[in-house]
Amino acid sequence: MVVKMSKEVERGEALTALQKIKETEEKARRIIQDAQEKATSKVIQDAYEEAKKIKKNYLTEARKKAEEKKNAIIKQAAKEGEKIRKEAEEDAIRLRQGAGKVMSRAVDKAAERIRHFLERGEF
Repeated sequence: MVVKMSKEVERGEALTALQKIKETEEKARRIIQDAQEKATSKVIQDAYEEAKKIKKNYLTEARKKAEEKKNAIIKQAAKEGEKIRKEAEEDAIRLRQGAGKVMSRAVDKAAERIRHFLERGEF
């Protein structure tokens, strides 16, 4: 009977040891799962942050290029505007000179008619 009891005690101790091993294994599985979930979450968060940085860099570069293009267009437009202004100014000078000659001839012609009228009394 003592032998039987000692075997039952041993069996009880073995069952207790197995139960503790199972509990420890389950605890280890939970720890591993938590660690994996945290690692996955960290990887996802890091990827998100990296994507934000890349997006910000691309937007900054795109804005920079757009600003450069805008400035080049404004510069070209100003250059063309200045050219057109100079041409218009030159045209105005030529027109004034031409108008001055025409006016001079018109004045001469009118003066001749007036002289003719005063001398002869007719137009």
